[in-house]
Amino acid sequence: MVATTLVPGRAAGPVLALVQPLSLWGGVDPTSGVIVEPRHPDHGRCVAGHILAMPASRGSSSSSSVLAELLRRGVGPLGIVLGEPDEILVVGAVVARELYGVDCPVLLLGRDDYAWIAGWAWMAIDPDGTVTRGAVRPAIS
Repeated sequence: MVATTLVPGRAAGPVLALVQPLSLWGGVDPTSGVIVEPRHPDHGRCVAGHILAMPASRGSSSSSSVLAELLRRGVGPLGIVLGEPDEILVVGAVVARELYGVDCPVLLLGRDDYAWIAGWAWMAIDPDGTVTRGAVRPAIS
């Protein structure tokens, strides 16, 4: 499957598919990557080390600075896959690349494709937007 690339990059890892939109500002602890929004169904889960899949982002323009800080600290997502476009997360990923040298690809899928990949356990993202499904993390040789 090929998605629309909003921020190019390469990433591979387990998928954390959120069931509802999330604002990173106030919704994620920038020091740990843990979802702290008490009413969010994924409260207590951690975005660190995952491909973060969200149907949409919610909230503040400050989410871009939270994403950049998560990535700077090494507790951010490996990549982000969205069901709806979000310019604020794109800005955060671009800032993290420019200021800290940390890549976090951001891809856009249509609603139907997003619903399909939300059930994946593991995925790889290529710089051209190709998304590959994996059932488990492959062995490192």
